[in-house]
Formats: sequence, structure tokens, C-alpha cells
Amino acid sequence: MPKLAALIVLILALAGCAAPQAVPDFAAKPYVPFNREDAVAIALREWRLFGGLTDEPNSPEPLAPKPERAAGLWERVGEYWWIGIRGEGREARWTGKHDEGGRIFPAADDERYAWSAAFVSYVMRIAGAGDRFPYSPNHAGYINAAASGRSPLLRAHAPEGYAPKPGDLICFGRDWASGVTVGDLPTRGYWPGHCAIVVARRGPALDAVGGNDHDAVTMDHIATNPDGGLSSEDGALRWPIVIEVRYDAETDPDPGAAR
Repeated sequence: MPKLAALIVLILALAGCAAPQAVPDFAAKPYVPFNREDAVAIALREWRLFGGLTDEPNSPEPLAPKPERAAGLWERVGEYWWIGIRGEGREARWTGKHDEGGRIFPAADDERYAWSAAFVSYVMRIAGAGDRFPYSPNHAGYINAAASGRSPLLRAHAPEGYAPKPGDLICFGRDWASGVTVGDLPTRGYWPGHCAIVVARRGPALDAVGGNDHDAVTMDHIATNPDGGLSSEDGALRWPIVIEVRYDAETDPDPGAAR
């Protein structure tokens, strides 16, 4: 019996080693309420890590021709995947230049490994959303959850009916899904898209940070109407879906934090 007990303990220990925890305790518990300030700060931290790129004419130059494949940054993309979707599925093993087997994929094939949804999932996970956010390797997963009411944290809005705030998401469909609007939601399955996290309102514009934008974490500056809603460009809305994120708190509760 002692030998059998020891064997069981060994098996359990090996099983624990085979399935390491993907999410740090401070986010899994979490240590503080899920709050808007932390989510914005995390997104901005990642933007600075990639060199502070923007869509403005005089933006800093990228750190590399494809930053997602640069030393130190391809690993960071791998962390977005691993932590964002909690180590589950083959996508969790991807990096900015490796597939699930650790093989380097050609730079021309990077569209198959698009990581913008992993970036959003990472930010929400690290900010402490817990199990209430529908983490997904593609944007359609949590956009559909928002539209159908399957997440207590998310609500989908048409851009003319809701003025996005810092910490909310703004989204659009790509390629064959480029015409998707809130009226089409929820859809039955996957469709290609992109979302960015609003990080600031500056006068008649929003700053929004998204992953896999020019192969980096990049900031877009987006015009708004006087009422704060998203404005159209040449009669078409570039960001036709707004996802309201219902945080537990507006700010980090630490009274000693700098403001």
C-alpha cells in the first residue's frame, strides 16, 4: 500500500507539471476589482512595449520590419496567446512566428496566425475579468457573446447609439465579413474581424489600441461626432460595432496610486 500511495502521488505530481497554470494568481483571483483604469493601463503598456506606433504621419518607425517576429516581441505575442486563452487549444502554443509545434512559419503566412483577438483576451484576463469574459482566439467569439447577452460584462451597440468610453471595444469585420453590423449579430459562427481597446478621448477623437495592427500593437486615432459617437468616413463607418465593457469599478482601488 505505501508503494501504491507513493505511485499515486507521483502520477498526480506529474499531471500537475503537464498542465501548468496559465494565469497568474493576481488575475485569476483577482486581487482587485476588474476596473477600467487597469485595463487601459495594460493596453497602453503593451503599446509602449511595441514602440508606441500610431497611424499618424510622423509616428515612430517600427522596431523591425515585422515587429511581431522581432526578438523579445515574438515571445510577447506568445504570452498573449497562452494567457489570453488560458493555455487551451493549439492557438495557445503559437507565438509571433511559431506554430503549435514550435516551427517557424513563413512571414507571408502570418494572416493564419492573426493575434488581435488574443491581445484583447490577454488585456481583459490580466485586468481581472475572470470567467465572465468570453475569451476567444477570434473576435467573433466575444462579439457574438456580447450581442446575445451571454456575457454579463459585455453589451453590443451600434456606433450611433452609444459613445464608447476608455476600456470599451470598437470593432469591424474584415474581408468577406466587412459589411457586418450590429444588426447582423449574433452570427452563427466565425467571421474575420478586428477590435481595438479605447484608451482615451481627446477632444473630437478617440485613441484606440489594437494588436496585430501593422504586425504590432498600434494606436489608431478615430474621429467622433459632437455627441461622442463614432463618425463616418466617406459615408461609411469604419468601426460599425461598439462593445460596452461593464467594469466592476472605474479605477484601481489603491488609494496610494498616483493619479
